[in-house]
Amino acid sequence: MPVRIRTATQHVAMFSVDADAAQRMIDYSGLRVCRLRPHRAVAVLMLMEYVDGDLGRYLEYGTNVMVNPPGSDASGLRAFQSAGAFIHHLPVDQSFTLEAGRTIWGYPKVLAEFTVRDGRRFSFDTTIDGRFAVGMDFAPGIPVPSRFTSAPRVHSTYSHLDGVTRETAGHMALSGVRYRPGGATVRLGNHPYARELAALGFPKRALFSGSATNVEMTFADAKEIP
Repeated sequence: MPVRIRTATQHVAMFSVDADAAQRMIDYSGLRVCRLRPHRAVAVLMLMEYVDGDLGRYLEYGTNVMVNPPGSDASGLRAFQSAGAFIHHLPVDQSFTLEAGRTIWGYPKVLAEFTVRDGRRFSFDTTIDGRFAVGMDFAPGIPVPSRFTSAPRVHSTYSHLDGVTRETAGHMALSGVRYRPGGATVRLGNHPYARELAALGFPKRALFSGSATNVEMTFADAKEIP
């Protein structure tokens, strides 16, 4: 430890969702969603392709809900600055990272298959146990100067597995970043993951979307949250 990711690509989108529905979805964690407004929370959906790292090469889809630090009921834009990402779905396509993710950090990784189409528009489909779960389509964003994105940033992720909630601190530095308003749409299948996303109001358009041609990351040990 720490586990290092030297090269990865990212496609990510941020969505406004019903805060009460999001809270019901993650109640099992004991955490509280970060409410930007009284009835709105933020879900972040993403696809990562890890190219060179300590866990090997693999694809990973994530459904994340932004949450307050443990014990906080803060709300509004200021609260969002200290919010972390609670990882609710995390399918991957390789067994080694599945075992490492579940064992080391308590991430809810399951095996999945991915279909990726990378042309003028980027899109992907996620299939679990032979059932289409979720797909996304991305329009190209506007390049962001590297001076705004290349500095390493510390972020917290939260997970809950086998009755234990955990917090993991990570460092991330991005390059080749593009962002735009909207720019991403979601497609749902017939897997249980899709029904959970539908309860949040999906499919819907994104508030913002973005991509990065390279992501460098480190992950520390997880800490159990009482």
